[in-house]
Amino acid sequence: MNDEIALQKPLNHKRKMATEDIIFTIFNTIFLVLFAVVTLYPVLNTLAYSFNEGNDAVRGGIHLLPRRWSLDNYKEILFERPGIRQGFIVTLGRTVLGTFTALAANALLSFILSRKKFLFKSSLSLFWVITMYASGGLIPVLILFRYLHLTSSFWVYIIPGMVSAFNLMVLRTYMEGIPDSLEESAQLEGAGYMRIFWSIITPLCKPVYATIALFVAVYHWNAWFDAMLYNRFDPQFTTLQYELRKLLDSVSASTGQTSGTAVTEAAANTITPITVRAAATIATMAPIIALYPFLQRYFVTGLTIGGVKE
Repeated sequence: MNDEIALQKPLNHKRKMATEDIIFTIFNTIFLVLFAVVTLYPVLNTLAYSFNEGNDAVRGGIHLLPRRWSLDNYKEILFERPGIRQGFIVTLGRTVLGTFTALAANALLSFILSRKKFLFKSSLSLFWVITMYASGGLIPVLILFRYLHLTSSFWVYIIPGMVSAFNLMVLRTYMEGIPDSLEESAQLEGAGYMRIFWSIITPLCKPVYATIALFVAVYHWNAWFDAMLYNRFDPQFTTLQYELRKLLDSVSASTGQTSGTAVTEAAANTITPITVRAAATIATMAPIIALYPFLQRYFVTGLTIGGVKE
């Protein structure tokens, strides 16, 4: 009898745990579904407005699908505005080149600061941390860039953003977590620091490289203030976001206008500020959304450093 009671208790406990697991799974699934709906609805609603006729969109009531399909919003943005095409080329170039140079510069500096034998490790780390909280101000920076002949040029987008204190600290912290035994083993084989950086550190840092690359790419793709500040009177160096901002301003103030800042006559009756704003938002989001799946696996899986016991 006692043996039967002893066996029944574990069974009851397992049955209770199974019930709790089922309840948790149900509530967790419901929460995640609701969270996905709340997250995706604004994006899908904006997409629906971007493909809807402007005059019809003014009435409202559009949710997930356009009520009256139209491509005039995207035609206005992509084909009727030569500045936007030039801005797209410049933005694409600064995103690719800026991401590569920033990642290379931050990775090399982080590798140096992560070496325990480097004498000025603490001093330089403190120097870059201070730059996160203090700056010279907008006017001194503008004067400095003029003195360095960076204004009215493409390089004003690349050189000032090559080194970021935040990205530097993130990379340095990750590299400090790599076992020193790997570096010592490579040095015993005769490898120098550049060989160690390229053949050992870089493959192990792919997840953090992907993260920093995404951060930098999003920054360059969304940047518009530097174009307005440093290259406002140089159309060949305009950026996509700056042109889209000017477009939204011109569309909002285009009622009854026929100047170059107003919308084109062919689209005057089919687009409105709300639909152009939606199309501009989707055009801005699309490249980054397309890039993210290629970097997602680095965020999800990561790398496990093993094989060497400290």
